Amino acid sequence: MNKNFLRNNDFGLLLLRLTIGGLMLFHGVSKLINGVGPISGMLEALGLPGFIAYFSLAAELLGSIMIVAGLWTRAAAVVFAGNMVVAVLMAHAGQIFSVDPATGGWAIELPMLYLLGATVLIFTGGGKYAITRGSLLD
Repeated sequence: MNKNFLRNNDFGLLLLRLTIGGLMLFHGVSKLINGVGPISGMLEALGLPGFIAYFSLAAELLGSIMIVAGLWTRAAAVVFAGNMVVAVLMAHAGQIFSVDPATGGWAIELPMLYLLGATVLIFTGGGKYAITRGSLLD
């Protein structure tokens, strides 16, 4: 047993995976139930094909499940982070240099928390408590 539980990096990575993947899973389930229409419309307004919205659904649903489970964590985190970059640029670009007057926080702190959390997992992998471990994708 680990004698110093408070210095358990693998448990910390598990909590990070559960937090980032678990919270984003709500977004993926919502898109699965309610459809990707709003995102499809935003893409079409930019002159892009609307079907690209299904990649967001896959990233938020499947990517989140993979991150929570620790299944090819690094690969899932790359897709997840890429999805968040696109989300920030499409839906929050005008808020990048803004502060939320109601909270005093950065206006895009939640999307950035997802993006940066996924970026941490890209560099660290899923840790000891992941299903897959030891390859470049993990």
